[in-house]
Amino acid sequence: MRATAETTRVPGAPAHTGGYDAHAGGYDAPAHTGGYELRTATAQDLGGARAVMLDTVYRDLGSGYVPRWHADIIDPESAYLRPDRCTLLVVRHGDEIVATGAVRDRGPAAPPNPQWVADRFPSGTTAQLCRIYVRPEHRRHGLARWLVRELGAFAAEAGGYTSLYLHTDPAVPGAEPFWRSMAREVCDERALPGGGQGIIHFELPMPVPAAV
Repeated sequence: MRATAETTRVPGAPAHTGGYDAHAGGYDAPAHTGGYELRTATAQDLGGARAVMLDTVYRDLGSGYVPRWHADIIDPESAYLRPDRCTLLVVRHGDEIVATGAVRDRGPAAPPNPQWVADRFPSGTTAQLCRIYVRPEHRRHGLARWLVRELGAFAAEAGGYTSLYLHTDPAVPGAEPFWRSMAREVCDERALPGGGQGIIHFELPMPVPAAV
């Protein structure tokens, strides 16, 4: 199943606080995300999405652009728009893209990740959430949770996925408590001998596909 360029508009605070609506094409936004628009990225959105991602890896992650880690940022069309079981979502506010989130169809590789983690989340049947980034001035509006719910819904509807996986760097302010509020820890590499990569691996429950 391929995601279409569906748009969920939130012109003002709706009466509900979020939930899956198959007729609307996905999850409704939380009540406090008035003025934001979530949509499946098109080619015209890629420049703005790339800017959000690059700003995040330089400012928040502190790594800067590393080709072996961030090739998908430079070419998101090949990574997310062309494959049928991958997607890239963007959130717009006015004319600006302010948040991104994606699903890729492969699990964590070993190395650098622990072998047992890679074995637990094999490519092909693992939907990996990635690039869930929100510009600092637009945080604390529920956008990341909104993206996670939409990405989970996409993975459930795409078919063939049995696991919903992600990893995060706990050194990024707010990242660890955010993911612990939504997902279950699988491996905290800080507890491994030598500290591993210092990241935390999580699994989220796979949503039930919407009835057609």
